[in-house]
Formats: sequence, structure tokens, C-alpha cells
Amino acid sequence: MYYGEIKNCDIANGEGVRVTLFVSGCTNHCENCFQPQTWAFDYGRPFTEETEQYLMELLAPSYINGLTLLGGEPFEPENQRALVPFLRRVRRELPEKNIWAYSGFLYEDMLREGSHPRCEVTDELLGMVDVLVDGRFVEALKDISLRFRGSSNQRLIDLNATRAAGAVCLLPEQKR
Repeated sequence: MYYGEIKNCDIANGEGVRVTLFVSGCTNHCENCFQPQTWAFDYGRPFTEETEQYLMELLAPSYINGLTLLGGEPFEPENQRALVPFLRRVRRELPEKNIWAYSGFLYEDMLREGSHPRCEVTDELLGMVDVLVDGRFVEALKDISLRFRGSSNQRLIDLNATRAAGAVCLLPEQKR
């Protein structure tokens, strides 16, 4: 897996102060994507053990609320396979941190057998994510007043509540 950028003090892509990893590779190609350079799977730098260690160091301070995964597309199967071992480490070593992930794919599609982007590690990856922002960016639905998403079709899914309820539960802010 490659990544395009790491932000060490991000407040725009999830609640609180976050470390954000922008992975490379995306097949969605949303019109007017804010970073189309990340569509290429080989954009940026390789995600190495050194990268992983650097992220762990950035996540360690108590003022950091958690990790956000953006893209590109974290849920492309090749990216899922690379992210799962890293997220296992985050959960093991920093269990107090929360994890947000953004995807142009819908949550329901991730669960459906035989659909792209579902693969052998999708359930495990989703199981380590606290909040999923799903849905493609749609220019016609762009709304700059929305927190943590670019268009009104995108959902802020509380995956912990969703797993407990057995049905999609949105973060309270989005229920309005």
C-alpha cells in the first residue's frame, strides 16, 4: 500500500485532534474529488514498518483523540489488507484512541458478499472502526455547512452503536 500524506494535527476529519492517514488508490473517481492524485495506487510513498511506527508515535500523546483513514480509498481490497495489521496494533497498544474511516463505498455494499470492495478482511477492518463516513462525494449535494463530510448524501455511521443494534445508527449530530 502507498499513502499520499499524514497529518499529525487534524481537526477537520473527525472529532477532536486526530492523526490522519491519506492512503493511495481509489476506483470511485468521484467528480470534483478534492484530491484526485490519490486515485493512483502507487501515488506517494510506500506504507512501511517505519511509517507505521511514525504513526504510532504521532498517536501516542494524550491530546490526540484518534486516527482517521482517508484516501484515496481505505476500503479498496488491497488497502484493507495492509490496514488491518496496522489497526490491530493501534487497538492493542492504544485502545483509548478511536478510529474514523472515510469511504466512497456504502456500508451496506461492504457487507454484501461478492460486491466490491468486500474481501476476506472487510469484517475485521469494519470491526476496528468506530465511525464510518460512507458514500461518494456528490458535487450537486455539496454543502460546506456539514461537519466531517462534503455532501449531504454521506452518512456519519456510529459503527459501535450499529453493531449493538444490528441496524445502521448515525452519529447523533446527523440525526437532525
